[in-house]
Amino acid sequence: MRTHHTGPEYLVQTAAMAKRFYLEGKSKMEIAEEFGISRFKVARTLESALRDGLIRLEIRLPAELDAGLSDALRTRYGLRHAIVIDSRREDPDDTVQATRRLGAVTADLLAEIVTENDVLGLVWGPEVEALGLELTTLARCTVVQLCGVTPLRPVNVSAVEAVRRAATISRGVVYPIYAPLLLPDATAARMLREQPGVVDAVRRFGDVTKAVVTVGGWGPGLSTVYDALSDADREDYRRRGVCAEVAGRPLDAEGRDIVPELTERIIAISFDELRKVPDVILMADGVERATAAAAALKTGLFNGVVTDAGVAESLL
Repeated sequence: MRTHHTGPEYLVQTAAMAKRFYLEGKSKMEIAEEFGISRFKVARTLESALRDGLIRLEIRLPAELDAGLSDALRTRYGLRHAIVIDSRREDPDDTVQATRRLGAVTADLLAEIVTENDVLGLVWGPEVEALGLELTTLARCTVVQLCGVTPLRPVNVSAVEAVRRAATISRGVVYPIYAPLLLPDATAARMLREQPGVVDAVRRFGDVTKAVVTVGGWGPGLSTVYDALSDADREDYRRRGVCAEVAGRPLDAEGRDIVPELTERIIAISFDELRKVPDVILMADGVERATAAAAALKTGLFNGVVTDAGVAESLL
């Protein structure tokens, strides 16, 4: 089993420990308690960070990682994984590039934390497609698609490319879902869930140990579910307080799943199943999804977040 000493999580956590020890005068015992690791692990981490040049007279991180916001987000929401990309120097209109960078950092995080025998679950969405393109290394693991794809696109190979690519890179078994996310009614969804290819993936939902889930805002181009609904439904749900969507389920500002009738029409992992996954990482892309990200975190489903500085500042 390989350990990745240069992944984003190792880097931001080492930076936080170094700050506590060298700048705030905390003891290794206090740091160990805060991070939930042994005092010896703290000592070893600080030693290797000094040896590798990560710690000099200042804490050095790749320019794209914002150590301060990452640490603040982790502390504020009690997260295990919190990676914030410094997006403030970028062209705010270049959303494609921003999504690619979010995908790249999430890919690095997966390379760092996924170990052999993990079962990795990925939802479908543009951010996860970006993650798939950026993946270059991954421990051997099983990969499961956690939801169908938007009915606006033909259900073809490119729609499940991220899941297939992750499985190819990890040399693991793959369970894609060649089916729409949203069906016309509950009966159609129920029938499709029982189809051979789909049932294989759905049966593996309970085995997932690490999952990457995106959040959609309630507006055009911000959520695959919003884009797939009729105008009447969109407006009806908005009036009922919907402001976000996670794994096909619309949420209100308090993170409540308030449209149970829609849940029966989707093919996706349920919130009850997601609650049993040890590591669920939220990918929140772009400040226009900041309100949605806040709602998603209130569900209590997530113990990790990868996002940009704009979203992080809004969440704090």
